[in-house]
Amino acid sequence: MINYTLNRSNRKTVGIYIRNGMVEVRAPLKYSQAEIDKFVTSKEKWIRDKLASSQEQTERMNAFALDYGSKIYYRGKLYPIEARPGKLAGFDGTCFYMPLNLEPPHIKNLCIQIYRNLAKKYLTAKVAEFAPQMGVMPVSVKINNAKTRWGSCSSKKSLNFSWRLIMGDDDVIDYVVVHELAHLSQMNHSAAFWAIVKNILPDYKQRRAKLKELHRRLAEESWD
Repeated sequence: MINYTLNRSNRKTVGIYIRNGMVEVRAPLKYSQAEIDKFVTSKEKWIRDKLASSQEQTERMNAFALDYGSKIYYRGKLYPIEARPGKLAGFDGTCFYMPLNLEPPHIKNLCIQIYRNLAKKYLTAKVAEFAPQMGVMPVSVKINNAKTRWGSCSSKKSLNFSWRLIMGDDDVIDYVVVHELAHLSQMNHSAAFWAIVKNILPDYKQRRAKLKELHRRLAEESWD
């Protein structure tokens, strides 16, 4: 029998969740322990496959490191990390450059700083490009460290974007920008909201699919 933690609530169905190599079962209050065990046993192969996949993902994340010569994404294209004399670090259109003799953790931290600066500049420009087309204007554009949420729109009409978005292709970035700008008119995901998005980006569904691909790739890289 697979070991799992059990949480009961007023939900109607049994759900199985894999988190950090652990199995959590969420079940209705009315289900007996025997019924829950039977359900978990029926899903044993699926659970073991998910646990193995989770372990592999964890190992890839633990092995993730950046060094001189490594290549990382900016707007969907790979660029090398290069060492240069001096104390400056940045991106010049051909590479991410930084001082000599840095250890991998320091290199990664500098890459994140560069990404944040690039994201702030580029995403602010994209907002300025699309906002007039959509007849809206946010009060501010901010960059944050969100890991699973690419963008958000506050009730005060402030847009927030994860710096990680700058690794995506331009069409993916445009989709997230338009998505958040649409929330300035519709603070929901109603038909009216998607009509606004589609008016600007008729192929938004394909762009959304590519965004999911970016999420899967970054899920195997440790940028903490």
